[in-house]
Amino acid sequence: MVKENELIVIYSGNSIDAGFLKSLLEAEGITTFLKDEVIGTIAPFYVAAGGVGAVKVVIPQKEFGKAKPIVGKFLSKSGSKNKLRKNS
Repeated sequence: MVKENELIVIYSGNSIDAGFLKSLLEAEGITTFLKDEVIGTIAPFYVAAGGVGAVKVVIPQKEFGKAKPIVGKFLSKSGSKNKLRKNS
């Protein structure tokens, strides 16, 4: 059972895209965190979009409905092959 305050990964990709998406979400009042962002700085070659070392954009479960259209628009405009995620 998913709790409302549980954090979920909504996107994973390179550090630049993740940082940009974080800014878009925060501009809409959505609390956002980046997970594994340090590895993207230390070893950017290791961070493949959607890969094991990818930077993850994390939000509270309760914000998913508000974040989903923002992430969808970001993905369509960026031409990213990444997909909207909803995992922890």
